[in-house]
Amino acid sequence: MDVLRITTSGSVDDGKSTLIGRLLFDTKSITQDKMEALTAASKRKGLDFTDLSLLTDGLIAEREQGITIDVAHIYFSTPNRKYIIADTPGHFEYTRNMVTGASTSQVSLILIDARKGIVEQTYRHFFIACMLRIPHLVVCINKMDLVEYDEARFNQITEDFQQLLKGSFYEDKEVKFIPISSLYGENVVTRTEKISWYKSLPLLEYLEGIELDATDRQHPARFPVQYVIRPKTEQHHDFRGFAGKVASGSFHVGAEIVSLPNGQRSKIKSIEKFEQQLDAAHATESVVITLEDEIDISRGNLLVTPDNIPEGRKEIVAHICWMDQQKLSAGKTYLLQHGANRIKAKVQQLHNVVEVTTNRIEEKTEMGLNDIGKITLKTAQPVFADAYQANPANGTFILVDEFSNATVAVGFVD
Repeated sequence: MDVLRITTSGSVDDGKSTLIGRLLFDTKSITQDKMEALTAASKRKGLDFTDLSLLTDGLIAEREQGITIDVAHIYFSTPNRKYIIADTPGHFEYTRNMVTGASTSQVSLILIDARKGIVEQTYRHFFIACMLRIPHLVVCINKMDLVEYDEARFNQITEDFQQLLKGSFYEDKEVKFIPISSLYGENVVTRTEKISWYKSLPLLEYLEGIELDATDRQHPARFPVQYVIRPKTEQHHDFRGFAGKVASGSFHVGAEIVSLPNGQRSKIKSIEKFEQQLDAAHATESVVITLEDEIDISRGNLLVTPDNIPEGRKEIVAHICWMDQQKLSAGKTYLLQHGANRIKAKVQQLHNVVEVTTNRIEEKTEMGLNDIGKITLKTAQPVFADAYQANPANGTFILVDEFSNATVAVGFVD
């Protein structure tokens, strides 16, 4: 079965955790003992119903405040496919958690409170979904029960959101709008009479029908070497294989490869996966590649095909999301991690900061926590990255503070 990765986003109290709890409950993915623990925890909070949001909000601080703080990954399955849902926080101060939770998702599920309509965090999360180029966007108008399942209210919010789509990444793509009530399970897994005016599919049925395109296979071939295998046993005395995960594209036995940064060439002798011999390896597969020639390759090297060799960049223009309390300013030095490589990088220029609620670009000299902006980095060695728009799997990096070892930013190469 294939796996669909989903991220939920929206403002505080839009019902993200409750929606995920409802999906788990209605697909019978909750064990009896966990259901009993949920019921007991709900009673301790003085509630006369089972609070399904407690399934994902596991931290003590989250349960005390009734909010999501950290990213929780929830797993469940149906007879057709498996799902991994990243329950991301809605508060502005946890925007960095939302970016990391959404970075590997194929579907962005944006929730909007039917009473409040589009709010500041809706703009912010929509901007992040566009920046990350998440392939599918689903907008759930939640808490329809609190507006008496009013069709006019649903249509108004839908119309307001469609104004955001103009000129965005999703302008020419299908965006699904679904009215739901996650608290009562209306239109989440099955259709409901209370929203009889809605003639399309309920949420889960729509997610079941999303087709996953293998775009990573169409991207340029990239294989970051993570480990060099030299068993030195009697059976494999001269074996030398390069272990890693195919980031994008495909590699075939007999095909020519180029090793970066040294530019040496060879041909693929074999591709192995456990004890299985493969003819080809595709994006997301973890394999061991052996070559016909003994060339100098170590951890951090990048294997590519000669028809599409990335340019070695010593100057990188990128959009970043700043994730540290200390502000970013031009002239500061960090460690840039791209794949397995860590390289010293200096912030040469801070171009601008994006005011995501209005999509307005502001010229500033500093970037603060959760700000998103454009910078230029100067690196000590060439970085063989693709533009994020052309190949997301090889177009991202993180910045690390070399003194505290804290991750201070995630970046997307322009």
